Amino acid sequence: MVDTWLLGQDDVARVVELVGRDALMRRMISALERGFGDLGRGLRQDSPVRSGFTRTGDVPGVIETMPHREPGVGVTVKTISYSPRNIVGSRLPTILGTVARIDDASGRLVALVDAVLLTALRTGAASAVATRRLAEPGSRVVGMVGVGAQAVTQLHGLSQVLDVATVLVHDVDPDHRESFARRVAFLGLDVRPAPPERILAESDVLCTATSVGVGAGPVVPDGAHRPHLHINSIGSDEVGKTELPVGLLRRAVVCVDHREQARREGESQQLAEDEIGPSLAHLCAHPEEAARYRGVLTVFDSTGFAFEDHVALDVLLELADEFGLGTKVSIEGRPDDLLDPYSLRVSHRPVRGAVTG
Repeated sequence: MVDTWLLGQDDVARVVELVGRDALMRRMISALERGFGDLGRGLRQDSPVRSGFTRTGDVPGVIETMPHREPGVGVTVKTISYSPRNIVGSRLPTILGTVARIDDASGRLVALVDAVLLTALRTGAASAVATRRLAEPGSRVVGMVGVGAQAVTQLHGLSQVLDVATVLVHDVDPDHRESFARRVAFLGLDVRPAPPERILAESDVLCTATSVGVGAGPVVPDGAHRPHLHINSIGSDEVGKTELPVGLLRRAVVCVDHREQARREGESQQLAEDEIGPSLAHLCAHPEEAARYRGVLTVFDSTGFAFEDHVALDVLLELADEFGLGTKVSIEGRPDDLLDPYSLRVSHRPVRGAVTG
Protein backbone atom coordinates (compact mmCIF):
# COMPACT_ATOMS: atom_id res chain seq x y z
CA MET A 1 0.00 0.00 0.00
CA VAL A 2 1.32 3.45 -0.92
CA ASP A 3 0.66 5.91 1.89
CA THR A 4 -0.12 9.63 1.79
CA TRP A 5 1.95 12.00 3.92
CA LEU A 6 -0.32 14.14 6.12
CA LEU A 7 0.92 17.37 7.70
CA GLY A 8 -1.68 18.91 9.96
CA GLN A 9 -1.71 21.96 12.20
CA ASP A 10 0.53 20.37 14.85
CA ASP A 11 3.15 19.41 12.26
CA VAL A 12 3.20 22.88 10.71
CA ALA A 13 3.45 24.43 14.19
CA ARG A 14 6.43 22.17 14.96
CA VAL A 15 8.15 23.34 11.77
CA VAL A 16 7.78 26.95 12.94
CA GLU A 17 9.01 26.03 16.42
CA LEU A 18 12.06 24.10 15.20
CA VAL A 19 13.13 26.45 12.40
CA GLY A 20 12.09 29.80 13.87
CA ARG A 21 9.80 32.39 12.33
CA ASP A 22 12.52 34.54 10.78
CA ALA A 23 14.47 31.63 9.30
CA LEU A 24 11.27 30.13 7.88
CA MET A 25 10.21 33.42 6.30
CA ARG A 26 13.69 34.01 4.85
CA ARG A 27 13.69 30.49 3.41
CA MET A 28 10.29 31.13 1.84
CA ILE A 29 11.42 34.47 0.37
CA SER A 30 14.56 32.89 -1.12
CA ALA A 31 12.64 29.96 -2.59
CA LEU A 32 10.03 32.23 -4.18
CA GLU A 33 12.66 34.62 -5.52
CA ARG A 34 14.48 31.73 -7.19
CA GLY A 35 11.20 30.31 -8.44
CA PHE A 36 10.03 33.63 -9.90
CA GLY A 37 13.41 34.03 -11.61
CA ASP A 38 13.11 30.57 -13.18
CA LEU A 39 9.57 31.38 -14.28
CA GLY A 40 10.69 34.66 -15.86
CA ARG A 41 13.49 32.88 -17.74
CA GLY A 42 11.08 30.27 -19.10
CA LEU A 43 12.65 27.42 -17.10
CA ARG A 44 9.38 26.64 -15.31
CA GLN A 45 5.82 26.94 -16.52
CA ASP A 46 3.10 29.25 -15.25
CA SER A 47 -0.08 28.22 -13.45
CA PRO A 48 -3.58 28.41 -14.91
CA VAL A 49 -6.03 30.94 -13.48
CA ARG A 50 -7.75 29.69 -10.35
CA SER A 51 -11.43 28.78 -10.56
CA GLY A 52 -14.24 28.19 -8.13
CA PHE A 53 -17.46 29.52 -6.71
CA THR A 54 -18.56 32.91 -5.38
CA ARG A 55 -20.99 33.02 -2.47
CA THR A 56 -23.31 35.97 -1.92
CA GLY A 57 -26.07 36.87 0.50
CA ASP A 58 -25.65 35.92 4.16
CA VAL A 59 -22.40 33.99 3.57
CA PRO A 60 -20.27 36.09 1.19
CA GLY A 61 -16.93 34.80 0.03
CA VAL A 62 -15.31 32.41 -2.40
CA ILE A 63 -14.25 28.76 -2.52
CA GLU A 64 -11.58 28.09 -5.14
CA THR A 65 -9.18 25.50 -6.50
CA MET A 66 -5.66 26.50 -7.55
CA PRO A 67 -3.64 23.94 -9.57
CA HIS A 68 -0.04 23.99 -10.69
CA ARG A 69 1.86 21.30 -12.62
CA GLU A 70 5.60 20.80 -12.77
CA PRO A 71 6.03 18.13 -15.46
CA GLY A 72 7.86 15.05 -14.27
CA VAL A 73 7.69 16.17 -10.64
CA GLY A 74 4.14 16.69 -9.45
CA VAL A 75 0.93 18.63 -9.41
CA THR A 76 0.03 20.91 -6.52
CA VAL A 77 -3.66 21.63 -5.95
CA LYS A 78 -4.80 24.05 -3.27
CA THR A 79 -8.42 24.23 -2.21
CA ILE A 80 -8.93 27.57 -0.50
CA SER A 81 -11.87 29.45 0.96
CA TYR A 82 -12.22 33.14 1.73
CA SER A 83 -15.05 33.82 4.18
CA PRO A 84 -14.88 37.37 5.62
CA ARG A 85 -17.50 36.64 8.32
CA ASN A 86 -15.71 33.59 9.70
CA ILE A 87 -14.00 35.23 12.67
CA VAL A 88 -17.18 36.69 14.15
CA GLY A 89 -19.67 34.11 12.91
CA SER A 90 -17.77 30.82 13.23
CA ARG A 91 -14.62 31.54 15.26
CA LEU A 92 -12.57 30.34 12.29
CA PRO A 93 -9.84 32.03 10.22
CA THR A 94 -11.03 34.10 7.27
CA ILE A 95 -8.86 31.99 4.96
CA LEU A 96 -8.96 28.19 5.27
CA GLY A 97 -7.58 25.54 2.98
CA THR A 98 -5.55 22.44 2.26
CA VAL A 99 -2.88 21.84 -0.34
CA ALA A 100 -2.23 18.50 -2.02
CA ARG A 101 0.78 17.17 -3.91
CA ILE A 102 -0.05 14.61 -6.60
CA ASP A 103 2.59 12.49 -8.31
CA ASP A 104 2.84 13.57 -11.93
CA ALA A 105 3.48 10.07 -13.30
CA SER A 106 1.00 7.92 -11.37
CA GLY A 107 -1.55 10.46 -10.12
CA ARG A 108 -1.28 9.16 -6.55
CA LEU A 109 -1.79 11.52 -3.62
CA VAL A 110 1.71 12.07 -2.21
CA ALA A 111 0.97 14.64 0.51
CA LEU A 112 -1.86 16.64 2.03
CA VAL A 113 -0.97 19.72 4.09
CA ASP A 114 -2.80 22.41 6.05
CA ALA A 115 -2.70 25.57 3.93
CA VAL A 116 -3.62 28.26 6.47
CA LEU A 117 -0.06 29.20 7.45
CA LEU A 118 1.34 28.19 4.05
CA THR A 119 -0.92 30.72 2.31
CA ALA A 120 -0.06 33.52 4.73
CA LEU A 121 3.67 32.78 4.49
CA ARG A 122 3.89 32.65 0.71
CA THR A 123 1.77 35.80 0.36
CA GLY A 124 4.01 37.71 2.76
CA ALA A 125 7.11 36.31 1.07
CA ALA A 126 5.87 37.33 -2.41
CA SER A 127 5.35 40.90 -1.20
CA ALA A 128 8.85 40.83 0.28
CA VAL A 129 10.28 39.75 -3.10
CA ALA A 130 8.40 42.53 -4.91
CA THR A 131 9.46 45.07 -2.29
CA ARG A 132 13.12 44.08 -2.54
CA ARG A 133 12.92 44.56 -6.31
CA LEU A 134 10.90 47.79 -6.45
CA ALA A 135 11.08 49.75 -3.19
CA GLU A 136 13.63 52.42 -2.33
CA PRO A 137 16.45 50.50 -0.59
CA GLY A 138 16.49 52.89 2.40
CA SER A 139 12.75 52.58 3.05
CA ARG A 140 12.03 52.81 6.79
CA VAL A 141 8.32 53.66 7.18
CA VAL A 142 5.80 50.92 6.42
CA GLY A 143 2.05 51.60 6.22
CA MET A 144 -0.57 48.90 6.72
CA VAL A 145 -4.22 49.41 5.73
CA GLY A 146 -6.11 46.35 6.87
CA VAL A 147 -4.41 44.56 9.76
CA GLY A 148 -6.15 41.20 9.99
CA ALA A 149 -4.35 37.85 9.85
CA GLN A 150 -2.64 38.39 6.48
CA ALA A 151 -1.04 41.64 7.69
CA VAL A 152 1.08 39.73 10.22
CA THR A 153 3.05 37.84 7.56
CA GLN A 154 3.04 40.88 5.27
CA LEU A 155 4.91 42.90 7.87
CA HIS A 156 7.07 39.93 8.81
CA GLY A 157 8.15 39.48 5.20
CA LEU A 158 8.93 43.20 4.81
CA SER A 159 10.98 43.16 8.02
CA GLN A 160 13.31 40.61 6.42
CA VAL A 161 14.13 42.81 3.40
CA LEU A 162 13.89 46.34 4.88
CA ASP A 163 15.29 48.08 7.95
CA VAL A 164 11.83 49.05 9.23
CA ALA A 165 11.71 51.83 11.83
CA THR A 166 8.02 52.77 12.03
CA VAL A 167 4.78 51.00 11.15
CA LEU A 168 1.61 53.07 10.63
CA VAL A 169 -1.60 51.03 10.78
CA HIS A 170 -5.30 51.44 10.09
CA ASP A 171 -8.27 49.07 10.10
CA VAL A 172 -12.00 49.77 10.12
CA ASP A 173 -12.29 47.10 12.84
CA PRO A 174 -11.01 48.61 16.11
CA ASP A 175 -10.22 45.17 17.57
CA HIS A 176 -7.92 44.41 14.62
CA ARG A 177 -6.31 47.83 14.86
CA GLU A 178 -5.72 47.66 18.62
CA SER A 179 -4.46 44.07 18.68
CA PHE A 180 -2.01 44.36 15.80
CA ALA A 181 0.93 45.62 17.89
CA ARG A 182 0.55 42.59 20.17
CA ARG A 183 0.34 40.16 17.23
CA VAL A 184 3.56 41.49 15.68
CA ALA A 185 5.40 42.12 18.96
CA PHE A 186 7.90 39.39 17.99
CA LEU A 187 9.27 41.82 15.37
CA GLY A 188 10.14 44.50 17.93
CA LEU A 189 8.85 47.36 15.73
CA ASP A 190 7.28 50.70 16.59
CA VAL A 191 3.60 50.28 15.60
CA ARG A 192 1.35 53.36 15.62
CA PRO A 193 -2.28 53.90 14.56
CA ALA A 194 -2.85 56.48 11.83
CA PRO A 195 -5.60 57.49 9.38
CA PRO A 196 -5.30 56.31 5.75
CA GLU A 197 -4.44 59.83 4.50
CA ARG A 198 -1.41 60.03 6.79
CA ILE A 199 -0.37 56.45 5.98
CA LEU A 200 -0.41 57.22 2.26
CA ALA A 201 1.50 60.48 2.72
CA GLU A 202 4.26 59.23 5.05
CA SER A 203 4.93 55.61 4.02
CA ASP A 204 7.86 54.41 1.96
CA VAL A 205 6.12 51.04 1.53
CA LEU A 206 2.38 50.48 1.92
CA CYS A 207 0.45 47.20 2.19
CA THR A 208 -3.30 46.94 1.71
CA ALA A 209 -4.82 43.69 2.98
CA THR A 210 -8.50 44.27 3.60
CA SER A 211 -11.82 42.47 3.42
CA VAL A 212 -13.46 45.40 1.64
CA GLY A 213 -16.62 44.34 -0.15
CA VAL A 214 -17.12 44.14 -3.90
CA GLY A 215 -17.54 47.68 -5.20
CA ALA A 216 -16.82 49.26 -1.80
CA GLY A 217 -13.21 50.35 -2.43
CA PRO A 218 -10.86 52.13 -2.51
CA VAL A 219 -9.49 51.81 1.02
CA VAL A 220 -6.89 54.59 0.62
CA PRO A 221 -7.43 58.03 -0.91
CA ASP A 222 -5.83 59.30 -4.09
CA GLY A 223 -3.77 61.91 -2.30
CA ALA A 224 -0.24 63.07 -1.61
CA HIS A 225 2.48 60.43 -1.26
CA ARG A 226 6.25 60.11 -1.39
CA PRO A 227 7.60 59.95 -4.97
CA HIS A 228 9.19 56.54 -4.36
CA LEU A 229 6.16 54.92 -2.66
CA HIS A 230 5.84 51.19 -3.27
CA ILE A 231 2.47 49.50 -2.62
CA ASN A 232 1.74 45.81 -2.13
CA SER A 233 -1.99 45.32 -2.75
CA ILE A 234 -3.04 41.82 -1.73
CA GLY A 235 -6.74 42.10 -0.87
CA SER A 236 -8.12 42.20 -4.40
CA ASP A 237 -9.26 38.62 -4.99
CA GLU A 238 -12.74 38.84 -6.52
CA VAL A 239 -14.23 40.40 -9.61
CA GLY A 240 -15.24 43.92 -8.59
CA LYS A 241 -13.23 43.94 -5.36
CA THR A 242 -10.44 46.55 -5.43
CA GLU A 243 -8.44 48.46 -2.81
CA LEU A 244 -6.64 51.24 -4.70
CA PRO A 245 -7.98 54.33 -6.50
CA VAL A 246 -7.72 54.06 -10.26
CA GLY A 247 -6.00 57.44 -10.56
CA LEU A 248 -3.14 56.25 -8.35
CA LEU A 249 -2.85 53.03 -10.35
CA ARG A 250 -2.60 54.95 -13.62
CA ARG A 251 0.30 57.02 -12.25
CA ALA A 252 2.14 53.90 -11.08
CA VAL A 253 4.24 51.18 -12.63
CA VAL A 254 1.96 48.21 -11.93
CA CYS A 255 3.73 44.87 -11.48
CA VAL A 256 1.55 41.74 -11.47
CA ASP A 257 2.09 38.26 -10.08
CA HIS A 258 -0.17 36.54 -12.66
CA ARG A 259 -1.26 38.77 -15.53
CA GLU A 260 -4.43 36.96 -16.62
CA GLN A 261 -5.65 36.53 -13.05
CA ALA A 262 -4.82 40.14 -12.13
CA ARG A 263 -6.77 41.37 -15.16
CA ARG A 264 -9.79 39.39 -13.99
CA GLU A 265 -9.85 39.97 -10.24
CA GLY A 266 -6.85 42.04 -9.13
CA GLU A 267 -6.28 45.78 -9.05
CA SER A 268 -5.50 45.49 -12.75
CA GLN A 269 -9.16 44.85 -13.52
CA GLN A 270 -9.42 48.66 -13.33
CA LEU A 271 -6.79 49.12 -16.06
CA ALA A 272 -6.39 48.60 -19.78
CA GLU A 273 -3.81 46.05 -20.93
CA ASP A 274 -1.31 48.72 -21.96
CA GLU A 275 -1.51 50.30 -18.49
CA ILE A 276 -0.14 47.16 -16.82
CA GLY A 277 3.59 46.78 -16.39
CA PRO A 278 5.90 43.76 -16.09
CA SER A 279 5.33 40.62 -14.06
CA LEU A 280 7.26 39.93 -10.88
CA ALA A 281 8.72 36.86 -12.58
CA HIS A 282 10.10 39.07 -15.37
CA LEU A 283 11.66 41.48 -12.86
CA CYS A 284 13.26 38.64 -10.90
CA ALA A 285 14.74 37.30 -14.13
CA HIS A 286 15.87 40.80 -15.18
CA PRO A 287 16.89 42.66 -11.98
CA GLU A 288 18.52 45.47 -13.95
CA GLU A 289 15.08 46.40 -15.30
CA ALA A 290 13.54 46.36 -11.83
CA ALA A 291 16.25 48.74 -10.59
CA ARG A 292 15.05 51.37 -13.09
CA TYR A 293 11.67 51.56 -11.34
CA ARG A 294 13.06 52.40 -7.89
CA GLY A 295 12.35 56.00 -7.01
CA VAL A 296 8.96 56.13 -8.75
CA LEU A 297 5.48 55.06 -7.66
CA THR A 298 5.11 51.27 -7.99
CA VAL A 299 2.31 48.80 -7.20
CA PHE A 300 2.58 45.04 -6.79
CA ASP A 301 -0.83 43.66 -7.78
CA SER A 302 -0.74 40.42 -5.79
CA THR A 303 -3.63 38.06 -6.45
CA GLY A 304 -1.78 34.94 -5.27
CA PHE A 305 -1.37 32.06 -7.73
CA ALA A 306 -0.73 28.34 -7.54
CA PHE A 307 2.95 28.47 -8.50
CA GLU A 308 3.58 30.23 -5.18
CA ASP A 309 1.75 27.43 -3.34
CA HIS A 310 3.79 24.82 -5.23
CA VAL A 311 7.06 26.45 -4.14
CA ALA A 312 5.83 26.99 -0.57
CA LEU A 313 4.75 23.36 -0.30
CA ASP A 314 8.23 22.28 -1.39
CA VAL A 315 9.69 24.33 1.46
CA LEU A 316 7.38 22.84 4.08
CA LEU A 317 7.82 19.27 2.85
CA GLU A 318 11.60 19.61 2.85
CA LEU A 319 11.56 20.85 6.44
CA ALA A 320 9.03 18.26 7.60
CA ASP A 321 11.19 15.53 6.08
CA GLU A 322 14.29 16.95 7.78
CA PHE A 323 12.59 16.80 11.19
CA GLY A 324 10.62 13.60 10.66
CA LEU A 325 7.22 15.24 10.97
CA GLY A 326 3.82 14.14 9.68
CA THR A 327 1.83 10.95 9.53
CA LYS A 328 1.63 8.37 6.74
CA VAL A 329 -1.96 7.29 6.09
CA SER A 330 -3.55 4.93 3.56
CA ILE A 331 -6.15 7.16 1.93
CA GLU A 332 -6.35 6.01 -1.67
CA GLY A 333 -7.75 2.65 -2.56
CA ARG A 334 -5.46 -0.04 -3.99
CA PRO A 335 -7.49 -3.19 -4.67
CA ASP A 336 -5.76 -6.57 -4.39
CA ASP A 337 -6.99 -7.21 -7.92
CA LEU A 338 -6.25 -3.99 -9.77
CA LEU A 339 -9.01 -4.81 -12.26
CA ASP A 340 -11.63 -5.31 -9.52
CA PRO A 341 -12.47 -2.14 -7.51
CA TYR A 342 -14.40 -4.28 -4.95
CA SER A 343 -11.30 -6.22 -3.94
CA LEU A 344 -10.17 -3.66 -1.39
CA ARG A 345 -8.58 -5.16 1.69
CA VAL A 346 -10.98 -4.70 4.62
CA SER A 347 -9.88 -3.93 8.16
CA HIS A 348 -11.82 -5.89 10.77
CA ARG A 349 -12.68 -3.02 13.08
CA PRO A 350 -16.28 -3.11 14.34
CA VAL A 351 -18.50 -1.00 12.13
CA ARG A 352 -21.63 0.57 13.60
CA GLY A 353 -24.76 -0.19 11.55
CA ALA A 354 -23.04 -2.75 9.32
CA VAL A 355 -25.32 -4.91 7.19
CA THR A 356 -24.76 -8.67 7.80
CA GLY A 357 -26.03 -11.78 6.10
